[in-house]
Amino acid sequence: MSGTHVVLYDPCGLIEAELPLNRAPHEALVTAILAWKDPDLAPRDYEQIALQLTGHARAVAADVRRHAAALPKADGRGALAVVVLREADGRLSAPLQGAARCVQNRARLVQALYTRLDRLTEPASATA
Repeated sequence: MSGTHVVLYDPCGLIEAELPLNRAPHEALVTAILAWKDPDLAPRDYEQIALQLTGHARAVAADVRRHAAALPKADGRGALAVVVLREADGRLSAPLQGAARCVQNRARLVQALYTRLDRLTEPASATA
């Protein structure tokens, strides 16, 4: 091996935009987590689940960002997306904790991001 590497330059996120989100398993995970009453998992298990949800939330947030940026400035859906993204950025910057509450908060965030993404991708007349 020569020790060289290639740096990918993709400032517009076009490569990421071509990769579809694997939505169904994450929505099933979110549903299961939000149904928890009194889970008894090891802290490292909560951390792993939270990491999975965090990574997915970042991917969904990137999709929301892309769709919001493509909207006309007068479209109010973009302004609402900015609010949701600001909240998401704040929540994603919080440190993970090995607790059910942390995992459930990440699950709620994924759910909120998907709700916003759905509203951005539906026709404008359907949101009126």
